[in-house]
Amino acid sequence: MTDAIPIGWLFGLLAALLACSGFFSMSETCMMSLNRYRLKHLTREGHRGAALTSALLAKTDELLSFILAGNTVLNAATTILVAEICRRLLGTGEFVLAIATAAASFAILIFSEILPKIFGATFSEPIALAASYVLTPLIRVTRPVMWIVNVFVRALLRALRVRRPSEQAQPLSMEELRTLVLEGGKFIPKKHQSIFLNLFELEDLTIDDTMTPRGQIEYLDLKDGIEEVRQALATAHHTRLVVCEGGLDNVVGIVHVRKVLNAMRSGEEMELERLRSIVREAYFVPEGTALLTQLSNFQENQRHMALVVDEYGEILGLVTMKDILEEIVGEFTSQAVGSAAHFHKEPDGSVIADGACSLRVLNRKAGFDFPLEGPKTINGLLLEMLEDIPDAGTRITVSDHPVEILQVQDRMVKVVRILPRVEPAANEAEAA
Repeated sequence: MTDAIPIGWLFGLLAALLACSGFFSMSETCMMSLNRYRLKHLTREGHRGAALTSALLAKTDELLSFILAGNTVLNAATTILVAEICRRLLGTGEFVLAIATAAASFAILIFSEILPKIFGATFSEPIALAASYVLTPLIRVTRPVMWIVNVFVRALLRALRVRRPSEQAQPLSMEELRTLVLEGGKFIPKKHQSIFLNLFELEDLTIDDTMTPRGQIEYLDLKDGIEEVRQALATAHHTRLVVCEGGLDNVVGIVHVRKVLNAMRSGEEMELERLRSIVREAYFVPEGTALLTQLSNFQENQRHMALVVDEYGEILGLVTMKDILEEIVGEFTSQAVGSAAHFHKEPDGSVIADGACSLRVLNRKAGFDFPLEGPKTINGLLLEMLEDIPDAGTRITVSDHPVEILQVQDRMVKVVRILPRVEPAANEAEAA
């Protein structure tokens, strides 16, 4: 019966079987390697192919059963067809059977498995979206037959006590999201990417990392007298000031400079008692509060500034809404006098920094790599490492950066010079 079919037709049928088998193999690979989040986005955008693909992937067991069943049938037919072609060309015998087996295996491996799967993995999205138009009606037509196969498979899985994984996309951790943002750099504007990365870092930061230290808080002391208070108001660098009486150990509250100016504009003489009447109660927060938590607290309490206290109620510093927002979007154009971010670069590449300069600021703005687990300022880091109050001129290497202490005042390192990193290879060369 088959001898009546021309040999050319058999080769044409063989090519068709290999192509169909290759289509199933390619569809399996591209469907499984498809970016599920990208697919969800296209589905929301109304892409028809994406919607069909999502529906297919929602029932992965049905999809895989159909593809594997189709591949199995086609590969079996291919093997029989190759054997017939070899019989026509070479005759019969064990030697011919071995050649037919090798030829069928080679053709299936190359044209139905390797090449299609490489194409499927390389162009997963366009191929998957196009293949969904073919697979969807085929699965519907063969569903009654495949239902029997799927029932048998489910029974075996249940007998083996194997639970099928959820078909839903697995949630991503923070580190995985960070990797996605970094890998998607060419699709995300650099500024937006920076904001995303800062948001991820915000989860690990506390108000201790961004607060203004106690020694740099600008405040009004009511015991200084009205003239001194007026002078302080006139030269203030901030819109909100801490009001105390006899120092920061006795805080009266917070005053908005605008309210003081409004009271003076109304013609009233600004006296200390009048100033007390417009002072708002201070808002205190404990040290170690997470920045994200404090941001929510600012919103709930409708406050813009808080005083940070330790377990004994001692004031450690001051944190504002602006400080937290700068951690997300970067520093604003204005830089208040007395900020803890004071440093400048010298022509020789070294950096002159205030002792109260934040280590995080030095790392971020000047490119250093100081440890952030302990002290928050360069002064604190040096005192911890030296375990003593150093003298001016002392030199020490911190994280491969030579640091020279230029000025010490009031038991604090006031000014330091930080030299460029010394590479270990350079040190070994000099030693040699």
